[in-house]
Amino acid sequence: MSLPILPEMRALVVIPCLNEARHIEPLLRKLAKNRGNHDMLIVVADGGSTDGTRAIVSRLTAEITDLVMLDNPQRIQSAATNLAVKLLGEGRDYLIRVDAHGDYPDDYCQVLLQEAVDTGADSIVVGMKTVGFDLFQKATAMAQNSKLGNGGSKHREGADGHWIDHGHHALMRIEAFRAVKGYDESFSHNEDAELDYRLGQAGFRIWMTAKTFMTYYPRTKPYALFRQYLGYGRGRARNLLKHHALPKLRQALPLMVMPVILGVLLAVIHWAALVPFALWAIACLGYGVWIGLSQRNPLGPLAAVSAMIMHAAWSAGFWLELFGIRKRGSVHEKRS
Repeated sequence: MSLPILPEMRALVVIPCLNEARHIEPLLRKLAKNRGNHDMLIVVADGGSTDGTRAIVSRLTAEITDLVMLDNPQRIQSAATNLAVKLLGEGRDYLIRVDAHGDYPDDYCQVLLQEAVDTGADSIVVGMKTVGFDLFQKATAMAQNSKLGNGGSKHREGADGHWIDHGHHALMRIEAFRAVKGYDESFSHNEDAELDYRLGQAGFRIWMTAKTFMTYYPRTKPYALFRQYLGYGRGRARNLLKHHALPKLRQALPLMVMPVILGVLLAVIHWAALVPFALWAIACLGYGVWIGLSQRNPLGPLAAVSAMIMHAAWSAGFWLELFGIRKRGSVHEKRS
């Protein structure tokens, strides 16, 4: 069923980007092709790509109208989006944030704008489905699409349309974005949840749509996955510390993983120290086998291993941030 024709709106589509040569051209062509009757300025905020991404975008700016590349010297997504809104957001109604490391339905932007009109929401967030290609990436996707890997997060699992306090950022009224002063650029991870907290405190409303979604491609190597979730754990801890909030139950449970792992060291004193670690490992592997059998997918046990990497990294990052332990010479890990 085709969408109703909306009155022309002026949107700023921002793509924070770092080394995405594999994905950037098809993504830009899809966005440009599906602008509809709207004035959509597409901005690639590049954090210093070295894999040919910049050359691809530069070539496409001569072919695609209203496509701009910005340099993002801070490299992180929060700074990229803030910079684009500051320099190019004047006179535009909506900010649409697009991840370079993902894929979207053809009518993605159109549906978001329609939902903004229909609901009157200040922010529209979307569900997120993870898809993999190689062996480890497929297993990680399987984990991230399950409660074992996402803890029941609504923006990971998807749900019927409803009002929510946080979700994967998709569209936001620029007026609301500016009213809360945009993203906190001291956050390299979890900047979306931190901004959502301030939106809620300021009385703005967030709508979780069930009418569109994004597809995400997870990390392909265990170490890269670990680093990613280490950053997520740090970001969540910084968010809670900044706003003097308490973790939700689905966040509190993984916090115990790193203490359980460290407790293994006490096994030299008494074997009972191994019990908590064994229970966690058995529970994860058992769940992995169960989802593997229920989905008739032999990657279930490997998905459990991916989930254990995510649990351990998230927990480690949270505790490192809580105790103020950071990499020497670096306030936060750069990413885009």
